[in-house]
Amino acid sequence: MGVATRATVWSAGLAALLAVAVVVSAGIGPVRIPPAAVVKVVLNAIVVPAGIETATREAGTLFVPSAEVIYRSPFAFPVDDVHRRIVLYVRLPRILLAALVGFALAAAGTVMQGFFRNPMADPSIIGVSSGAAVGAVAFIVFPVALSTRVVVPLVGGVDVGLSHGAGVSLFAFVGATVAAFGVYAIATRHGRTPVATLLLAGVAVQTFLGAVISYLQLQAGESLRRIVAWLMGHLSAAAWSDVTVTAIVVPPLFVVLLAYARDLNVLLLGEEEATGLGIEVERTKRILLAASSLITAAGVAFAGVIGFVGLIVPHMLRLVVGPDHRILLPTAALAGGSFLVIADTVARSGSAELPVGVVTAAVGAPFFIYLLTKREVHEL
Repeated sequence: MGVATRATVWSAGLAALLAVAVVVSAGIGPVRIPPAAVVKVVLNAIVVPAGIETATREAGTLFVPSAEVIYRSPFAFPVDDVHRRIVLYVRLPRILLAALVGFALAAAGTVMQGFFRNPMADPSIIGVSSGAAVGAVAFIVFPVALSTRVVVPLVGGVDVGLSHGAGVSLFAFVGATVAAFGVYAIATRHGRTPVATLLLAGVAVQTFLGAVISYLQLQAGESLRRIVAWLMGHLSAAAWSDVTVTAIVVPPLFVVLLAYARDLNVLLLGEEEATGLGIEVERTKRILLAASSLITAAGVAFAGVIGFVGLIVPHMLRLVVGPDHRILLPTAALAGGSFLVIADTVARSGSAELPVGVVTAAVGAPFFIYLLTKREVHEL
């Protein structure tokens, strides 16, 4: 069986598993909803263009003609309105955000493990998670005004701004990006970025950022509870806007990573061998680091720091499908989405909701210890 066929078969199977996990998870909660009802609600929510409606709207002292596209659903399944609202507005945004974040973290973890040639590597190894934490915690402790009033011709003043939650996510994304590229800049000399130097720079920056986080927690006061919740990973405040932004950012970055899967395979042989085989090593390293850092930043910006997804899932899939990143990367990403959806379902199913990071750590750490005792995992 060829590489493309194996990748397609494994990806299709894991995509089906992810779809099942989403449907089952959407039915679990204080109000139980049958999977068939969940599927009907989702199908009813799918809309297609059905025509154009013209109207006239007032813009200051003028009346401006406008056209609006009318959308309708091709489906009309009878569903309970309470079930529809629960699925569409409460559970589905959270579940889809979990799937996207798990997808992003597992993809980044796969690349980091291949890049460093060590299955102990994960997306936080170059300071992405620590940078995101500093950005988010700094905004929580010292919130700043992220709103302004813009004067639009013919319309007048329009208030433009971000909510507090969006501000936290924005600062987390910026912090993660700055930390990752800062580590890269520290480790780069004369156009070359040795992997060992990059790893040590990442450890140093993580340690420093950890001290910054500790200091900010001391200054937090009444905000400490929100900080701890963010640092433990959370999906409870997920909204469709979060899903939309993550869905716009994550897939293109994943396509970039997938395009360099073959080059990542060659890098496993060593940088000198990869150069001899025609790979532009430094350029490839820059692209892989940038794309994996940004895709991780997109995930942690909305969900906080969630551990073990990018560490455990790629390692598990490598044992099943092998080390070829052309197969491993898409399968690990899809498995990561399913894993985080299931973990979040467990987190919110008890009498008291748990941070999803607690569940991933409770599952991931013992499993990884088991792997350490049964297999040699010090190198790929």
